[in-house]
Amino acid sequence: MKKKIITAMLAGVMVLSTAGCAGSSDSGSDDTGTSEDASSGSGTDTEAEETEIQVFIAASLNTVMTELADMYNEEHPEVKITYNPDSSGTLLTQIEEGYECDIFFSAAQKQMDDLEADGLMVEGTRADVVNNQVVVVSLKDSGTKVTGLENLGEAESVALAGGSVPVGRYTRQALINLGILPKTDDPASITTEEVSETLGGVEISEQDNVSKVLTAVAEGSCEVGTTYYSDTYGYEDQLDILQTVSYALTGDVIYPIARVVNEEADDAQTAAAEEFLEFILSDKAKAVFESYYFDTNV
Repeated sequence: MKKKIITAMLAGVMVLSTAGCAGSSDSGSDDTGTSEDASSGSGTDTEAEETEIQVFIAASLNTVMTELADMYNEEHPEVKITYNPDSSGTLLTQIEEGYECDIFFSAAQKQMDDLEADGLMVEGTRADVVNNQVVVVSLKDSGTKVTGLENLGEAESVALAGGSVPVGRYTRQALINLGILPKTDDPASITTEEVSETLGGVEISEQDNVSKVLTAVAEGSCEVGTTYYSDTYGYEDQLDILQTVSYALTGDVIYPIARVVNEEADDAQTAAAEEFLEFILSDKAKAVFESYYFDTNV
């Protein structure tokens, strides 16, 4: 029997927590539920069967997907969309362990490739949705000497996602391509301790998803960090983007989506998952993604 994501634990907005730069990171997940059932709405089919779908999303998608769920519920109030936002690596592990999931929206191709290889993807449902870009950020007027990845070691402290987190892997890949980290076939295998040593012993606070990296910098726990451009939405008055890292260094930062094999889903749940996926791939949704700094030219 697959494990149900506990709705009570997933209610409200995602709680972002971070370890201070002097300590280790919080390894807990940031499960969130959003988009409560709507009880009324003009022009909707009140005869439609009520159902709930479980949607696992990369943490960097939480804000935009909350708006998209609200939009979807204007026409489909009978569908409750429960989000589980976390790092793509953590979400993949949960799916592999049997957590019930209808849709997986990853921040990297690797996790989606693994899902497909495991036979857990509904065939023919995979699609690339948006592209993103890694940025180096600090608090506004922080006085940091860091201008980008090239001199990251000049920071007093750095917030960095672990190698299993897509943004952490992309950052390591960029440092490899800059000749700062040694070449390897698997950038994710480079530990935070190895990154710190290579950067001259700079203090690094490892975080287990990209949102926690952002919070560490925004709250002043760490001087700089690497996050996504889309994550700076709403933080324009708080953060300075020191560098927008080129795709030549990171490779494309493509976010794929697909339906997940869910043997516990009934017909109503399966239909709702199909329709919500179609909505996420629609032109209407594309405009929303673009307003949150995502690139839809994929």
